[in-house]
Amino acid sequence: MIHKSQELECPAVAIPVLTQHYAVLHRNLLYTGITRCKRLGVLVGSGLAVAIAVWNVSDRRRWTKLRDWLA
Repeated sequence: MIHKSQELECPAVAIPVLTQHYAVLHRNLLYTGITRCKRLGVLVGSGLAVAIAVWNVSDRRRWTKLRDWLA
């Protein structure tokens, strides 16, 4: 739901951060969620999950074929 709210700010945001959702624990996703709140942002879950998200910098390459289309 974080990326579905692109360019939308909410007065309060609650972000579940759980180790069971390891596949989505990425720093950029956590940052995006936190920056959506105007006044109150709450991380619900474990400190370990937050630490994993903070240290998990996604350097995955995006395979968009943009270079091929522009050539």
